[in-house]
Amino acid sequence: MHSAVCGARHPTRDTPLMKASQFFISTLKEAPADAEVVSHRLMMRAGMIKKLGAGIYNYMPLGLRVIRKVEAIVRDEMNRAGAVELTMPVIQPAELWQETGRFEKMGPELLRIKDRHERDFVVQPTSEEVVTDIARQELRSYKQLPKNFYQIQTKFRDERRPRFGLMRGREFIMKDAYSFDKDMAGAKQSYAIMALAYRRIFDRFGLNYRAVAADSGAIGGDLSEEFQVIAATGEDAIVYCAQSDYAANLEKAESLAPQAARPSAMQALQKTATPGKSTCAEVAELLGLPLQRTVKSLVLATESQAVEGESKGAQIWLLLLRGDHDMNEVKVGKLPGMEAGFRFASVPEIEAHFGSKPGYLGPIGMKRPVTVVADRDVAVMADWVCGANEEGFHMTGVNWGRDLAEPALIADIRNVVAGDPSPDGKGPLAIERGIEVGHVFYLGTKYSRAMNATFLDEHGKPQFMEMGCYGIGVSRLPAAAIEQNHDERGIIWPDALAPFTVVLCPIGMDRSPLVKEAAQKLYESLLARGVDVLLDDRGERPGAMFADWELIGVPHRLVISDRGLKEGQMEYQHRRAHAPTPVAADEALAFISRELGLLDKTGLPV
Repeated sequence: MHSAVCGARHPTRDTPLMKASQFFISTLKEAPADAEVVSHRLMMRAGMIKKLGAGIYNYMPLGLRVIRKVEAIVRDEMNRAGAVELTMPVIQPAELWQETGRFEKMGPELLRIKDRHERDFVVQPTSEEVVTDIARQELRSYKQLPKNFYQIQTKFRDERRPRFGLMRGREFIMKDAYSFDKDMAGAKQSYAIMALAYRRIFDRFGLNYRAVAADSGAIGGDLSEEFQVIAATGEDAIVYCAQSDYAANLEKAESLAPQAARPSAMQALQKTATPGKSTCAEVAELLGLPLQRTVKSLVLATESQAVEGESKGAQIWLLLLRGDHDMNEVKVGKLPGMEAGFRFASVPEIEAHFGSKPGYLGPIGMKRPVTVVADRDVAVMADWVCGANEEGFHMTGVNWGRDLAEPALIADIRNVVAGDPSPDGKGPLAIERGIEVGHVFYLGTKYSRAMNATFLDEHGKPQFMEMGCYGIGVSRLPAAAIEQNHDERGIIWPDALAPFTVVLCPIGMDRSPLVKEAAQKLYESLLARGVDVLLDDRGERPGAMFADWELIGVPHRLVISDRGLKEGQMEYQHRRAHAPTPVAADEALAFISRELGLLDKTGLPV
């Protein structure tokens, strides 16, 4: 009955209403104790999800309607962009994952299982291997390229600490797409098509979002963007310039080299007692200096490659950053010699090279040589403060060239901070929080080479396919939308995502034929115009009824009462409004149609 009623678009007087009593509404006054963030609390209270296990939820009818709204928009724009939908299995043979090495490398997040014959399988967290297997079997010629396959499918990642409801669950719904091209130029074009499609998708969701440049990891290159829903509770830091279109995540954002030249030395080098003061902040306070005058020392280690079967041991690196700055691990991982990975040096390694325990380290008077890397800001500092490599002491008045050699390497190795100049030169940077809900990424030939996915080019020669991957967190997106859109009363859905766009709240419908007739007539008229509308016939008291729909977050509400109808009025209230607006009863249909953008101000269809 539910699907038949929802599918109706041209009802008659005999059409059964989509009544709240026929649907399933189960709201709670209090959220469960383990619901930590706003979206988790409100989705549980609104009866949209029910917890089954750690990070595993039932999507209840109201929540599923939101999921279906997300899927419909995603599917519409993916099809419009020329992608072709398929579905790949949730359970996948381990052999494919072994071809790429990810069966061993991915770690415990990859759920591995065995069937009755003791054969290995995985529960898919993503589907690069399976889609590449499809491509190598089906796409044999350059004439079949480009091609983009996508699916909207359940995924599973065995998170160590699932939390925040749908924000970080173990089982989730994701749209993942994969493009295949004959060359890099074609792959870049496919990427651009998907990046544009994603902007259309997120525009239609009605959310405040940013597309930010992201780090491409081991693949390299600049073709990687994250789509972040702006929310104060977001886990990710987003760097942007209000005066331009520049936006990047914190890992990617570049901190420019200072424009001013290094000042001349004005102070003598001096070893200064700093008993018990092991942090830059403590030293700056003791000496009465700005924190920006101090330099912190971070000691890292890389494992040298074995030569003729003998290990050369670890190489020690000293990274110097201004005392008020933080190291950016992604940037450090791209330094020459760091690409294969690094770790923080152990205490014995530090003591062997510096002769001191951590907290008092610096580049002057080391016991053994190390590779010194200075951040761009440190490289232009004069008269700075650092550790003296002796417990309880720091060096003041330190200057490059005079007191120590110029650094072996100067590089951008820090996180940007608010107020830094934008890399595009158009203003200062600002930082806000975001929730990642989408990612577009150029893969290159990483998977096609590992799985020998080739096609024959124009000359009949085999070439590896160039790939891209594109994901949207379908079930994460409603939670992100709530984090951005809520108040003390509950959820505030954008029209495009609401489980119902309009709710009709008749008061005393069971006692008043006038109210019942008006409610049914308005419902059928809205339904005929394609409006996703629900009629609340539960007979609840007005306060309880209104509280439910404010919690659930339906954006448009019309109240129909016997008293109001006798005065020729109904009451309209948008979910963001704090007071209702009187509307002439005979104008209610036109009014709500204009509010929904179905009619323009003159009453003509949009």
